[in-house]
Amino acid sequence: MVDVILGLQWGDEGKGKIVDYFAPNYDVIARFQGGPNAGHTLYVNGQKVVLHQIPSGIFHEGKTNLIGNGVVLDPVTLKRECGVVASMGVDYKKSLYISERAHLILPTHRALDKASEIAKGNEKIGSTLKGIGPAYMDKTGRNGLRVGDLLDKSFTSQYIKLRLKHQRLLDNYNFQEDISLWEDEFFEAIEELRSFNIVNGEYFINDKIQQGKKVLAEGAQGSMLDVDFGTFPFVTSSSTISAGVCTGLGIAPQKIKDVFGVSKAYCTRVGSGPFPTELDDDMGELIRKTGSEFGATTGRPRRCGWIDLVALQFACMINGVTQVIMTKTDILDALPELKVCNGYSINGEEKSYVPFQMSKVKIDPIHKSFQGWQTDITKIDNYTDLPQKMKNYIDYINNFLKVPVKYISNGPGRDQIILA
Repeated sequence: MVDVILGLQWGDEGKGKIVDYFAPNYDVIARFQGGPNAGHTLYVNGQKVVLHQIPSGIFHEGKTNLIGNGVVLDPVTLKRECGVVASMGVDYKKSLYISERAHLILPTHRALDKASEIAKGNEKIGSTLKGIGPAYMDKTGRNGLRVGDLLDKSFTSQYIKLRLKHQRLLDNYNFQEDISLWEDEFFEAIEELRSFNIVNGEYFINDKIQQGKKVLAEGAQGSMLDVDFGTFPFVTSSSTISAGVCTGLGIAPQKIKDVFGVSKAYCTRVGSGPFPTELDDDMGELIRKTGSEFGATTGRPRRCGWIDLVALQFACMINGVTQVIMTKTDILDALPELKVCNGYSINGEEKSYVPFQMSKVKIDPIHKSFQGWQTDITKIDNYTDLPQKMKNYIDYINNFLKVPVKYISNGPGRDQIILA
């Protein structure tokens, strides 16, 4: 049996904490897509930890953590992450496994990412410059190197051959930056990576399922950044939705049971791209400061706005979401008035769907207002004790989505989650 946790917005929904919360109920926690452009923030024994590639179950004793084939892996970032995890007393080599089919992010991928973004001028997509896009392009272009290739004696010559191809592209961009230091770090990191538990990921996880083990698939980014269904071209390079679990781990669709969709009680976005409910005013700044809305990977300030139920309903539909988990509700505690977007006005016409290309049309959000609860909810641990005005807000969202909000996160702590 496989359950899925993924984001329903533009990423940064607080998935790391949620996976960490649910992990004790599962035997295997597996990342199925993305790369170090993701940042999952956890608070372990009061200490803030940001994981970029390691599954968020790593801090739970006796759990198996798998980096699936759908992930693009940066060995340098992984080495750095492992150092942090080890400093907290975790023997990661005992519990962390990596699919041999996962593609590697090379130093030249990072260079190509940077060169490509610079070349876009004022039309940048907001890349994290981690080499994610070029790594996935090599994957689909059948040029990439995979984790399993590290065990081949010809790996270095394969790397040199691919580097020459990349250099021609970099020359076309007139990219002059010296990446020799990146390459030194890369080759140092892959020496350590060779000592990890490198497995045939699809057999590994299907064997676990056959043994009756419970698997939690962990997504990165958010549904509105999906390469097919997101706000193209301002998207990531992988399939961030539940369908990506099948291709990113090698499991059949009928193995998936529950899909837990994570959404903030409001909405944020990092980088460029359409964001219909964005608050480019004092209210947006207040939410940003109160919620510490700065990118876990880049540190960039996140754009903030009201919750977008049109986009959220779309994300629930394409993912087959069975339960919604609402995070950061406490950030709205002090606000006298809240709004939700329950429709779009597109070129003067009211619509209830996500258009083909958000960036090509003028969208004015249609809002419904609610009274704020103006109560500190961070110490409440029972749904019954929540303010009625907050319940009104959540009930409206339940009815609009036709999917229940089953869990409410009311603070960053591991135990600050209320079952609705």
